[in-house]
Amino acid sequence: MPYAIMRFEKRKSGAIGGLNKHHERLKKKYDSNPDIDLSKSAQNYHIIRPQTQYRDEIQRRISDAGCRTRKDSVLFIDTLITASPEFFEQRSTEDSHAYFERAVDFLEQEIGRENIISAVVHMDERNPHMHLCFTPITPDKRLCAKEIIGNRDRLVWWQDKFHEHMSAVFPELERGEPAIETKRKHMPVRIYKQAVRLDAEMAFIKRELENINPLNAQKKKKELSDRLADWIPRVNKFEAQLQPFKNQLEVLQHNQRVLREERDRADIGWNQSESKQRQLRQQLWDYEEFVKSIPDDLREELLERFRQEQNLEAEMRLTME
Repeated sequence: MPYAIMRFEKRKSGAIGGLNKHHERLKKKYDSNPDIDLSKSAQNYHIIRPQTQYRDEIQRRISDAGCRTRKDSVLFIDTLITASPEFFEQRSTEDSHAYFERAVDFLEQEIGRENIISAVVHMDERNPHMHLCFTPITPDKRLCAKEIIGNRDRLVWWQDKFHEHMSAVFPELERGEPAIETKRKHMPVRIYKQAVRLDAEMAFIKRELENINPLNAQKKKKELSDRLADWIPRVNKFEAQLQPFKNQLEVLQHNQRVLREERDRADIGWNQSESKQRQLRQQLWDYEEFVKSIPDDLREELLERFRQEQNLEAEMRLTME
């Protein structure tokens, strides 16, 4: 059976501009998201259209309510609403539209129409979905995402109420599993970016190794030693950062064996998450194999230099203690 899916993301000031461009498709191309097919972007539509830029819309609502803010305040909530792919596969455009209309009705009831900035449906990606942004302003005019979104119990309540509301019209829908219940961890974007940087540096070092010749050997050896002295510790740190997600993948694979039929339905992002984690593990293996391929004398010199730096750091810590 298909799943109703709703996810909240708390957003601060720094995210406003980027999400405005992404949700409203204001960029000419989206290299960071290959799933977007701009030739289909004309099929996207608004259920609630912002009158101005997101930043102006947010500020107007906060000012009208007389809310106080801090530099680190959560200014709006980016809500993702969709369903597992099989729900939309046999649906007409009108039925899909009705699904998102009903979801907007639900959030209007719960957080107030006056707080909603935009509700835009994207039809130009793999699975139809809606981004609904709203300011978390309480009935007594306070900006308080914590109170609106709530703690663990409140998040479970949100999922229960959302499923109850949606399944009244679409009875085939099951309740989606919140990450807080399934214990899933979302891979931070910074880890993917870090992997890209490590890959680029590895490619550069490989090219430089291939270009070593008797005339430049001494100079190249020093340059590569410096680069590797910086690169290898960051690879080690990268490996440590992947450990929590390695455990996550093992749990997911166990669930796959037990509930194979439900794997793809629990969350539309599961397959992407699994694929990316496999890719990261492959990258880590590539790094390890590359380190092994470094000429023995250069690798030995590098390791000795690394050991000396580690010993020096240890001595400094002891001195400070």
